[in-house]
Amino acid sequence: MSGFGEKIANSPLIKAPVYTLVGLASWPGLNVVNKTQISGMEHIKDLPHHNVLFVSNHQTYFADVITFLHIFCARRWGKMNRLGLPYYLLIPFTRVKFIAAEETMRSSLLSRLFALAGAISIKRTWRAKGEDVQRQRDETDTQKIDEALQRNWVITFPQGTTKPFAPGRKGTAHIIKNNRPIVVPVVINGFWRAFDKKGLQFKKRGSTLSISIKPPMQIDYDAPADAILEQVMDAIEQSKKYMLKGKHHFMNLLDK
Repeated sequence: MSGFGEKIANSPLIKAPVYTLVGLASWPGLNVVNKTQISGMEHIKDLPHHNVLFVSNHQTYFADVITFLHIFCARRWGKMNRLGLPYYLLIPFTRVKFIAAEETMRSSLLSRLFALAGAISIKRTWRAKGEDVQRQRDETDTQKIDEALQRNWVITFPQGTTKPFAPGRKGTAHIIKNNRPIVVPVVINGFWRAFDKKGLQFKKRGSTLSISIKPPMQIDYDAPADAILEQVMDAIEQSKKYMLKGKHHFMNLLDK
């Protein structure tokens, strides 16, 4: 996206109606077709409006992020651990950005529209067009993330894939070391069962979508990147420890 395009996408005059449109379209899928179960909203009550990084496991391309946006908007209106009626979309909380693969956000007209909700489109260093690749990190992408944190909450998925228990990417640790943000871990489940991989079509109705927001992490920002990444992966319950005791991994494989 060009610099001019970035300015347009960052404007509340653009983001607010996109939030409202996407929110109203997605609300029935979260609260009528399926059931959303939220815990930990008290942990985001008093956060500053900048330099906050949400780290989470990833189960669909879009439904995960859309649910986060619902939660953030609902909390601004004083709701606690529930969404209820979506009147919170009348004046949504728009100081949110999310990190997403550039090719994903350009894949369709719908994804391009959703990108206006606050996507930070980056080039994945390990995968492109469905194939494994190896390329250097684009410093422009790093700069975009750093600048976004200065004014917003930022959502990132350290694994960069919807595959459960995939290894985390060191880029997340470098973001944390470079910006020293408040890091809030989130653990989600049920999205892989309820939606298709993109998170736009229903796969199993009546599913429970759980979102657990944990307290901000205590991080030594001067620790090695590997140590920080290990701590993050443990916090979002995607480390080897959780793989050995979690049934979701095996249920997900059987479901495919």
